[in-house]
Amino acid sequence: MSPEAWLPQPTLFLTGLSLLLSLAPTGLGMEVMAPATINALNGSSVKLSCTFNSCYKVENKQFSLNWTYQECRNCSEELFLQFRTKIMNKQLDRFGNRVEFTGNPAKYDVSFTLKNVQLEDEGTYNCYVLNPPDRHRGHASISLKVLTKEPPKHDSTVAVIVGASVGGFLAVVILVLMVVKCVRRKKQQRLNTDDQKTEEEGKTDGEGNPDEGTK
Repeated sequence: MSPEAWLPQPTLFLTGLSLLLSLAPTGLGMEVMAPATINALNGSSVKLSCTFNSCYKVENKQFSLNWTYQECRNCSEELFLQFRTKIMNKQLDRFGNRVEFTGNPAKYDVSFTLKNVQLEDEGTYNCYVLNPPDRHRGHASISLKVLTKEPPKHDSTVAVIVGASVGGFLAVVILVLMVVKCVRRKKQQRLNTDDQKTEEEGKTDGEGNPDEGTK
């Protein structure tokens, strides 16, 4: 396991379970996935992972991404990285040049790496993604905890084996749910588009065609 970041096994399991439940084909919004909490060692580099799923191919001209930082729950969000046709760093004084985009939107990955982590970097990192024709912006949050020393190591062989088994099962289920959800989403958006066209055609006929009885 990398010394830069740790994700406890229970948290990993709950993250997978939350992802599984979020992918159930009940809604039409886009899902954005990120670990709820990441621990990083002071002075190290840490990757803040954020991925998303979409039924549509990413087109740079339409795709948009915002990463924001919140020092506390009630604090305002500070935009420090965004994607509009290309990646743009906002270079907040807080981070300087320590932020590096390490994702690939074409592969549904919008992660970034924070270098030389400082104690004051603790807080909430928000990932916002919009990929038209998906109509709803997806959102995920990561709570970053900065540690002053590496936590004690534990023998996690059994946990790794169980986690791998559960992870494999979740991957298969998630794939099936994604296919079902994409079919439902595209069908619903197509129906909405057809209804809108029908309404527009009805208005045009009502305004542009004279009543035969008045001829």
